[in-house]
Amino acid sequence: MLLYKQKKNQSTAKGNRLLISITVLGSAGPIRFVVNEQELVAAVMDTALKSYAREGRLPVLGSDLNDFLLYCPAVGPEALSPWDTIGAQGARNFMLCKKPQPVKMEKDEIPAAAIIRKGSGSWKAWINKSLNLKVSSH
Repeated sequence: MLLYKQKKNQSTAKGNRLLISITVLGSAGPIRFVVNEQELVAAVMDTALKSYAREGRLPVLGSDLNDFLLYCPAVGPEALSPWDTIGAQGARNFMLCKKPQPVKMEKDEIPAAAIIRKGSGSWKAWINKSLNLKVSSH
């Protein structure tokens, strides 16, 4: 009984523990695990990637932390800094996304931004139209 109380006191000295949920973009469901609220965002991302790989989830992501960003939808649209603590966000639901990869162009290739599309409407209208086509109505 005395040993149990000592372990309990030791764990509370480290900080509070949180059950967090990380949704990986493109995956079937979130990954849930317990972290210390003082852990860095980078350590949480590393744990999430290892858990994701260990469970054999698809799509295969890789393990390089520099290829990913962690977002907290409740806080705002900016990615979290890897040096922040996870408990400082005040949230428990996060989203893990791959960083956009820069497009490598050939020497004679014309950048996509330089191609001017002739026709009516703007690119915003085209995106809205294409998204509306995918949404089925009742």
